[in-house]
Amino acid sequence: MLSDSNLSTPLRVLQHDVNQIFKDTYVLEFLGLPEEHPEGDLQKALIANMKQFILELGKDFLFVGEEYRVQVGNTDFFIDLLFYHRGLQSLVAFELKSLTFKPEHLGKLNFYLEALDRDVKKPNENPSIGVLLCRDKDQEVVEYALSRHLSPTLVSQYTTALPDKKLLHAKLHELYELYDKKGSNEQ
Repeated sequence: MLSDSNLSTPLRVLQHDVNQIFKDTYVLEFLGLPEEHPEGDLQKALIANMKQFILELGKDFLFVGEEYRVQVGNTDFFIDLLFYHRGLQSLVAFELKSLTFKPEHLGKLNFYLEALDRDVKKPNENPSIGVLLCRDKDQEVVEYALSRHLSPTLVSQYTTALPDKKLLHAKLHELYELYDKKGSNEQ
């Protein structure tokens, strides 16, 4: 589940159940991408496997378009992937990055959200939400970058392969230990 440090303050205020809709990490092993891959290959693979990607996103996501064009002034800009979430009644813009998160990525996404809200969003819809989907992220950098961010935005990461079975087993064991300790402290 997403920690609060992955969410901008406006997104936390806008939707109280946003942690149940978006994920901290998306597993995209169905794409068949190598460990190192360019952003364009990621986008092409997601489009080619849209059904599996929507299943990974979760319920209520509707695909609107790829390279969705918004025009600001006399310049065209293109949002990597645009969805609509029925439950949130919001447009959801995905900006894809095949590298580690950098704070400057948020500026571009914020610009897209403003364009969507001014020119695309219907009056009955909630403000647009931005998802920066990165290959990797430093949690502390994300927290600092989002702490004063004014748009409803979150930073998630993706992996193109499931973790090793032994690692999953060890993490599950850690989780059980934490649960047992918490249970015994409450009694």
